[in-house]
Amino acid sequence: MNKLYNSQQKWRWVFMAAALSFAAWVPAAKAVYQELDAIVAVVEDDVVLASELSYRYQQVLRQMQQAKVQLPPQDVLMSQLMERLILESLQRQEAERRGIEIDDETLTRAVMSFAQGNNMSLEQFQAALANDGIGYRQFREEIRQEMMISRLQRNLINRRITISEQEVQGLLNSPFYQQLLSDEYRVGHILLSIGEGASDVVVEEVAARAAELVTELRGGADFAQTAISNSSSSTALEGGDLGWRRAAELPSLFAEQVLNMKVGDVAEPIRTSGAVHIIKLLEQRGAGMQQVEQTLVRHILVKPSTIRSPEETAELISDIKAQLDDGADFAALAEEHSEDPASALNGGDLGWATPNQFVGQFGEVMDATAVNGISDPFLTQFGWHVLQVLDRRQEDLSDEARKNMAMEILHKQRFEEKQQEWLKELRDEAFVEVRL
Repeated sequence: MNKLYNSQQKWRWVFMAAALSFAAWVPAAKAVYQELDAIVAVVEDDVVLASELSYRYQQVLRQMQQAKVQLPPQDVLMSQLMERLILESLQRQEAERRGIEIDDETLTRAVMSFAQGNNMSLEQFQAALANDGIGYRQFREEIRQEMMISRLQRNLINRRITISEQEVQGLLNSPFYQQLLSDEYRVGHILLSIGEGASDVVVEEVAARAAELVTELRGGADFAQTAISNSSSSTALEGGDLGWRRAAELPSLFAEQVLNMKVGDVAEPIRTSGAVHIIKLLEQRGAGMQQVEQTLVRHILVKPSTIRSPEETAELISDIKAQLDDGADFAALAEEHSEDPASALNGGDLGWATPNQFVGQFGEVMDATAVNGISDPFLTQFGWHVLQVLDRRQEDLSDEARKNMAMEILHKQRFEEKQQEWLKELRDEAFVEVRL
């Protein structure tokens, strides 16, 4: 019944829109497509209207003009836009069939978070949209549709993706991705030459001098000055700095040592037939050096409901903050008020976390809050929060970082592949009548 009602409503609007649908078209489009019907495509139980195609055309046209991108032929652009509208309609209908909805409260929080991400109040954001010729209601509905489709795709496409431990290791061990994921090293090098045919006494003197220099460097002596004063290498005047190099680009003589060193380490002297070498790992960058700051954090979440308005919710979180400022126990207030079921019974404790584990606004506030500090109330798409930072620490995620990077690469590749497969299946199995 609802589907029939919605369809009838849309068809009624078709006739009202028919007279207006092409008025907004650019003259060239109007000239070429002046014979279009008000309905340009039937997609299962939905229709694509000429006004929708026109609106999307003008959006893309404006974006291309602002970016100073050369426009493709009009029929090509129209064909691409039509196909996009068809796929969006099919996905929207599939989301509705599966009961995927974005309620107004969730949508409002998402829009407010979007505005805050642009450092604007909601009123300022609405004004900015108006200046760009975009209606606020239209923008909200576009965000709602994007959220529905995104949720649908995550639910359906992620089910098709499996990544095994063997695949992750295979990726890490493949030559192409070893190069992609490998660290870079900045190595300092001091060369103490041994003349050809030098006596054993001279060789031992050079070796002893090398040992002295290593002791001095480990004691804090400046490597660059030491290299300038003592090195016979061509890089002596650069302080012995070999620059940034991947492991495969390091001299084979000391590449293995470098891989087992930590930043700041000075290796034992390396003796060859014609010289003694001293190396120091000055810097390292890449996945193997990912030091991540973790924060021990807890929070209290309250959100609007059918019995509590947004205004009353904002008042409640302000009252909670005032109690905390007066010395109230955070854990007790979290157990009493927090509507985060995963943490409320633990006094709001979220454990050790990094900013990217949370929505952007939460992570930003967490980063900006001092240890033992309590944040001011802030709004995310989930509701109103107050958080407290209990401690911070640095964690070395070298192996884990490489695995996570490999997992992300594989998941992104698989998601894009499966997404295209799924969209093709959806399109092939649908009834679509294009009337353009």
